[in-house]
Amino acid sequence: MSTWDLSKTKHHVLICNGGSCLRNQGDEVTLAIRAEIALQGAEDYIHTTRTKCNGRCEDACVVIVYPEGTWYKGMTPETAEMLVREHLLHGNPLQEQKSYYFDNQRFNPTGNGAKGVLRAAAVHKKTI
Repeated sequence: MSTWDLSKTKHHVLICNGGSCLRNQGDEVTLAIRAEIALQGAEDYIHTTRTKCNGRCEDACVVIVYPEGTWYKGMTPETAEMLVREHLLHGNPLQEQKSYYFDNQRFNPTGNGAKGVLRAAAVHKKTI
């Protein structure tokens, strides 16, 4: 495994590949984000990481952008490409997909349908 030089990195993108997100195009979103980063020649500035469940199953597919602390919901391969071009390269977050943002030392819901965290038991019941 190689070690990434993060000294030029401006954004770290966490892409949920937990069960609910994978059922909602998580793998396709991951591939679309990585392909668009390569197409734009931005590999030195944007680092991606596949994660397991981020606890926002109702928002699947979830993508999180740091250092801003912006959480996105309902991501698709098409919105993933827009995320790279608009938010990561030009600083314009995708307002329709944004569910939470970090401001004043806390995460704030956007009013775009962000819901409370599901309890593990409720998630388990849904998957049975």
